[in-house]
Amino acid sequence: MVVLVDSDGSPVGVQSKESVHGVSTPRHLAFSCHVIDTEGRLLVTRRALGKRTWPGVWTNAFCGHPAPGETFEDAVRRRAAFELGLTVDSIVCALPDFGYVARDASGIEENEHCPVFIAKAVSSLAPNPAEVAEIQWTSVSALSTATKAAPWAFSPWLIEHLPGLVSHFSGVDVESGRDV
Repeated sequence: MVVLVDSDGSPVGVQSKESVHGVSTPRHLAFSCHVIDTEGRLLVTRRALGKRTWPGVWTNAFCGHPAPGETFEDAVRRRAAFELGLTVDSIVCALPDFGYVARDASGIEENEHCPVFIAKAVSSLAPNPAEVAEIQWTSVSALSTATKAAPWAFSPWLIEHLPGLVSHFSGVDVESGRDV
């Protein structure tokens, strides 16, 4: 089940995830999470080819939908474990009001109130192949350059929120990915 929201992100109901994502998608609650490792590198993932929406595109570490009554922090931990076999901590909401509407090549629309989080990896990765095709550790600078050069290769939510997120990585040297 996903939480349906109004234009301000306030809950107005619940609906099954399968029935929500289609050619006309009601606004619902989601989240995106970026993960930084102990070396200050940023994790990007390529969505599995079997994903219903945006298969095969590169995106932030992982995304998900909080269950009704679930906190964002609990949802972030749950999805990190499910998608990446990863334990995270130091979860910070960097962009609480982010939202977007986008339609993928198959015609499925996303319409999400989607706060963006940053978390620190505290375990090794064990990606779920049903969710993740590839992983790559990179720097904020390299990711910014790549999204500008080939926006079609990345998820629309990453393209939209990355410029507003860069300042939240101020403790990371954007060239090397290392803490400063």
